[in-house]
Amino acid sequence: MSLSPIQQLEQYTIKHPQAVLLITVSLGEDMDQLMIFKGFSSSLIRPTEFDPDVPMLSDEAKIISIDRIESPYNPNDPNYIEKGLTWEQMENLF
Repeated sequence: MSLSPIQQLEQYTIKHPQAVLLITVSLGEDMDQLMIFKGFSSSLIRPTEFDPDVPMLSDEAKIISIDRIESPYNPNDPNYIEKGLTWEQMENLF
């Protein structure tokens, strides 16, 4: 069984605990931002499910960009490692 994109990103943050990922996605007409850190995802715009088995993204969601930020994350002064990565660029880091 292959992992979904969100699961792949969560696995990446488990292997790279010094990185926080900020993901911008489109959900049809709506946008969302997800933060992934040490294998856990949460939405910065929508309510996040308490059950970690409920996927954060539907199959229809499209990843627009991925920012890699140094941990610990400070929203007032984020230290970006890389900004605006595409899914294909991020896959190369796996």
